[in-house]
Amino acid sequence: MPALVPVLSRGRHRNPNKGACFMEFASYLAGERWSDHPACTHPLLAGLARLVNDYTSDSERNKLAPLIPLVIGLTSDDLRVDARIALRCATTALPVVAADLQLAMAVSVLASEQMLAELEGREPGSMEDQSRAALALVPRAAEGARKLRRGIRVSARGFRRFAAPNTVQLAARGVAHACVKDPDALLRTMLTEAINDCRALILPEPAPAPAPAPMREARTPV
Repeated sequence: MPALVPVLSRGRHRNPNKGACFMEFASYLAGERWSDHPACTHPLLAGLARLVNDYTSDSERNKLAPLIPLVIGLTSDDLRVDARIALRCATTALPVVAADLQLAMAVSVLASEQMLAELEGREPGSMEDQSRAALALVPRAAEGARKLRRGIRVSARGFRRFAAPNTVQLAARGVAHACVKDPDALLRTMLTEAINDCRALILPEPAPAPAPAPMREARTPV
């Protein structure tokens, strides 16, 4: 057992004696140098984890602890990972954020879907069920987003450097300040589902081994 187990708290910490944010705890468990930007986790997922850690109330933050080991080893250069994280955050936040953020979140849903369609070879304009359902809940914002996005394409570089991080930041802030019964639980759900999306891409389940061919009965020669 380690001599010291850090306590989850908001912000950055100089060392484990002062506490730990979500990603500092991950660096500790991964055996890396103490940091809130460890190499063991995809940068955008780590950014989401830091935001969820800081926006979660002190009384509920320890409920994030079981998720920490799950982000270790989740890193990849595949742009689909960035797009999946952004899409998960946008679709989670869109139905609950304040009206002044709904348009931004709807635009983020469309931009993430466009990027995924290109990366996965889907038909342009195609959309997954979770995105259609989220947009249907805010028809005015959805209509405005479609008008803004018409004819616009975000480059892969621009999506990774700007669009995806901005989506994650706005979504986390919007959920934290949303007028919902339990924003802490919704933040935790958003992070949990983003982790699951990343694991499905980065650590896919191995294909089951083929069943052995049935044994043929030996025939006695006549």
